[in-house]
Amino acid sequence: MKSMKCDLCDHEATGETFEQWMNALKPHYAEAHADVMESKKGAPEEMKAEMMQWMAQNKARFEALEDIA
Repeated sequence: MKSMKCDLCDHEATGETFEQWMNALKPHYAEAHADVMESKKGAPEEMKAEMMQWMAQNKARFEALEDIA
């Protein structure tokens, strides 16, 4: 199990895998960072590219973490 902070604030989410961590973070993102999510709406290609970049960066951060007890 790994715990990692949100990339925008100090909120922590936990998961066995990156996908579990990301799913645990989704409600927080939707509530605390709705403005960021709204500002990212635009051309579908741009939005997809930004999301893929976000996922790659955060997956690398997650994979670099040590498991917590």
